[in-house]
Amino acid sequence: MTLALFLLVTLAAFEGMSLGTALPTIVADLHGESMYSWPFVAFLAASVVGTVLSGRISDRWGPVPALVVGPLLFLAGLVIAGVAQTMVVLLVGRVLQGVGSGAQVVALYVMIAQVYPERDRPAAFGVLSAAWVIPSLVGPTVAGLLTQHLSWRWVFLSLAPLVAVGVLMLTPVLRQLGIRRDSSGGDERWWLLPLAAVGAAAGLASLTWAAQHPSLGSAGVAAVALAVLVPALRHLLPAGTLVGRPGLPMTILSRGLIAGVFFSVEAYVPLTLSSVHGFSPAMAGLPLTLGSLGWSAASMWQARREGDPQVRIRNGFLLVAVAAVGIVVIAPDWGPPWAVVPLWLVAGAGMGLAMPSISVRTISLSADGEQGANSAALQVCDMLGSACLIGLGGALIGALASTAHPTAAVIPFDLLMAGVALLGAVLVSRK
Repeated sequence: MTLALFLLVTLAAFEGMSLGTALPTIVADLHGESMYSWPFVAFLAASVVGTVLSGRISDRWGPVPALVVGPLLFLAGLVIAGVAQTMVVLLVGRVLQGVGSGAQVVALYVMIAQVYPERDRPAAFGVLSAAWVIPSLVGPTVAGLLTQHLSWRWVFLSLAPLVAVGVLMLTPVLRQLGIRRDSSGGDERWWLLPLAAVGAAAGLASLTWAAQHPSLGSAGVAAVALAVLVPALRHLLPAGTLVGRPGLPMTILSRGLIAGVFFSVEAYVPLTLSSVHGFSPAMAGLPLTLGSLGWSAASMWQARREGDPQVRIRNGFLLVAVAAVGIVVIAPDWGPPWAVVPLWLVAGAGMGLAMPSISVRTISLSADGEQGANSAALQVCDMLGSACLIGLGGALIGALASTAHPTAAVIPFDLLMAGVALLGAVLVSRK
């Protein structure tokens, strides 16, 4: 089961590590410069739907159904994105990838809760982070080389056969787990969860579009999006999450804050290096490699040592805040681009400390029959935080700068993200 867990995360990580490196070339080739953030946003919004459905299904029937369907949808998304001739078709592929990825991640969390004893769960969540080591070592570089010398399409298509092999290799493990039926996870209003998931995804996408197309009409769209998004989140997240109520709600909120800051700043690092400093796609993806290595190393370190999860989460926020402030120096053309190397290694270490600790704490605070729902809430908060803040960065680039000259937008955006990370550290310390 550990091998199955490691395999699934590794395959998804390859794709995740590759997109940021190839995206500047993709949007240029498909004439989608005005939609730079949308491949991220579409993936994350669709992941909300996959995550919520997977949490519900896993609580009722175990993780097996989601571990079968999720990788297959991810595979279909890779193929569609790889053959896309327009940005719309690319986004369709990203939506399928998002649904599949969201479904399998929650199922893996439930599998850890059901299979591993409590003392081994920190190590199991450490495996989730360790699975990023190989993709982080070769993913961005390989993606850059494929983009530079062959085509960005191979960034997607080259993974499709590996995912197919992975599905076949998982079959014996899934047969051993089997499908269970547990009526205790049911309620009469079960149908509200999928509706809320779709509403959250639609509200998030609409809010992002409105932010990137400022006008009087867009203000109306944003108001409707918020009217849909806020009630949806009240069904998808534990009560009190949005206001940081102590305990499980604050734990889940912290996941959204730290993931949002890290991934939103990271999304614009390759763009800054390639547009401002003239880096090749392969070199622009190098910081993503280093960030993932720092993440994996810190995760494995914390898995082998006892410690207060609250302290580790707080320290993770502080390290990410330091890195976000430091990244500002590479935004101008006179800035030293090499500074991104140690800075993003520090950011990755912060994530490696915080993310496993947040997962362990969420599982420990979850009652039987609620592990799938709370794991889904954790992922939903993660994805919504990332999508909202990445979309905010795209809106700032559209309003203050451009993808060819992003400096005027990247500087205030990175400073704002550092402030969000500091706020997270304060909230975790107090609650």
